[in-house]
Amino acid sequence: MFKEFFIRKMVASKMKGVPKEQQEQFIKAIEANPELFETIAKEIQAKTATGKDQMSAMMEVMQSHKEELSKALSQ
Repeated sequence: MFKEFFIRKMVASKMKGVPKEQQEQFIKAIEANPELFETIAKEIQAKTATGKDQMSAMMEVMQSHKEELSKALSQ
């Protein structure tokens, strides 16, 4: 319950300009595949720790998990 609340708040704060329907789709994907999103977050953190800027690290990691993300978001 608390985890879902925090996920919703985090998504709402990071995706302010995104329509609610897309935010809900993203939340459902996170709830259905928490391991995938945890792995992505850790990989982004590791890349930023080496000096890469956050946007570049995020794009690089998202590209490497493109197929998995596509499947997660289409469910």
